[in-house]
Amino acid sequence: MKALLRNYVNGSDGSRVERTTSVADRRASALSAAGVANGFSNLIDGKPSISVKSLEVLDPATGEVLATVPDIDRHGVDSAFAAARRAFPAWSNRSWDDRRSIILAAIEKLREHRSEIIALLMAEGGRPSSLAEWEAASVLDEFGPGVLAQTLPDDVFSQAGVGLVTKHYAPLGVVAAISPWNLPFLLSFDKVVPALLTGNTVVLKPSPFTPLTVLRAAELIRDILPAGTLNVVTGGDDVGPWMTSHPEADKVSFTGSTQTGRRVFGSAAETLKHLTLELGGNDAGIVLPDVDVEAAVGPIFWGMFLVNGQGCITIKRLLVHESRYDEMAKALTKFAAQQKLGDGFDPETAIGPVQNRPQFGRLNATWNAIKRDGTPVLYRGEEIAGEGNFFPVTILDNPPIDAEYVMHENFGPLRSMIKYSTIDEAISIANSTDYGLGGSVWGQDPKLLNSVARRMEAGTTWINQHLVLSPNVPFGGNKDSGLGVQYALEGLKEYCYQRVIWAKQ
Repeated sequence: MKALLRNYVNGSDGSRVERTTSVADRRASALSAAGVANGFSNLIDGKPSISVKSLEVLDPATGEVLATVPDIDRHGVDSAFAAARRAFPAWSNRSWDDRRSIILAAIEKLREHRSEIIALLMAEGGRPSSLAEWEAASVLDEFGPGVLAQTLPDDVFSQAGVGLVTKHYAPLGVVAAISPWNLPFLLSFDKVVPALLTGNTVVLKPSPFTPLTVLRAAELIRDILPAGTLNVVTGGDDVGPWMTSHPEADKVSFTGSTQTGRRVFGSAAETLKHLTLELGGNDAGIVLPDVDVEAAVGPIFWGMFLVNGQGCITIKRLLVHESRYDEMAKALTKFAAQQKLGDGFDPETAIGPVQNRPQFGRLNATWNAIKRDGTPVLYRGEEIAGEGNFFPVTILDNPPIDAEYVMHENFGPLRSMIKYSTIDEAISIANSTDYGLGGSVWGQDPKLLNSVARRMEAGTTWINQHLVLSPNVPFGGNKDSGLGVQYALEGLKEYCYQRVIWAKQ
């Protein structure tokens, strides 16, 4: 993510490409190359699978139907889990290196079709090409290879008077993986890759709003992975609960809202399934009095509005010391005005539409409440008429810190800039919500920066940056932002149980 932020800040995101064809022509050409006309199917037991019913996938920039995908029934879900269970013994008995080589071959196959993946991410996500390119690269060039370079070695030690003890990590079994719509490719494969590497098999459900990239990826690699190791199903609201309560699921890995995460927790509890929940966030960015505003404004803006603000770990509340508030407000407003809102297939677009109509409606309802309350607005971009889900970048000007739209996560381009007087006050505001996913601190005094970072109740706190992730660094939330850890060795262990063997000496 760091490289993407750097590109945006430096203005090298390709947004000033000369227009030689229309936006519609670029969209049509990209989707044709991605094979949208060929249709999409689920993947069960290594074979394409269709359903009697189907769901429409809409283009968030135009409101038009992009494609239809299967709306799977309960029997189809049962078939997917049965296939995963059958495949588990043989897959788990392969060596770590053997599994790694197969997954690497699958990633290499996806690399060969990178342009198709990017086109589908642009179309179903409504995002500019640079963001789609980044998400594809995150999986294919950074996250995938980074995870696959890791191992979980056995721990062997002698226990006096008892014998030789070996502790190793064994796969749990079948993983039910459920991914969200904001980063569908990345947040699907950051579950699939570690689950498969550790010897589990997977039933994956992408969001019904953004299933196309994942279904196409599954189609591309279905002849590389042994049948049943990866199964991909799509469907409506019933499918998630069927998966999280399914008797053949040994673990649930879910990324989504805190509200849905609570339901997943309850659904999985009856059979004591292992859980990883990466849930919502209301990240605070604390701007200290000694901040270099000119250097920080670009990274701060994209820390707030990357992926159109549709990120669990984007900055939702920017807390600025009163001595620098006006200066930061002016710089942030100027920077925001330079970022064009529009169709992702327009090369001048920096920020695309909200991905789906329900979320667009929630944001508009929040905006109506803000207007009703008379909350001051620091900046609001130009509105775009039409059928697309275009919500302008909006920054509130020192709103009440206990307002509903400040205390709770706004999943879209609606943010708050808040004034504080003392460091203790800033920490209190930052920690005042039920969330604890991420946060950041901005300034120049290393001692003060580290002191403030250590007081923030977040799973990850960045200093003079935001949204930087690595496959080698654990990531997880505090409070209502989740359970468990992703990435690094700690993330691999989430897909395993510890098996201890005692040998008498």
